[in-house]
Amino acid sequence: MCAERIQSIIQAIILGFIMGLAGAQMFKAAFLVMLAMMILLLIDGFTGFCPGLTILKKIFPPCECEENKG
Repeated sequence: MCAERIQSIIQAIILGFIMGLAGAQMFKAAFLVMLAMMILLLIDGFTGFCPGLTILKKIFPPCECEENKG
């Protein structure tokens, strides 16, 4: 597994967790978790810096880009 794929899996798990919170009518907690996720994604989009991915790249290797193969 590579860092970028693990990041996508973690994001999917967090979204599922948020859906579970909303389903359990814990709307305040779901809102706060979603807000935090949105802020991190906006920081990544505008600056190119993703704190979670930076940590994951220290543990797992980055994914190989298709352009770099061959």
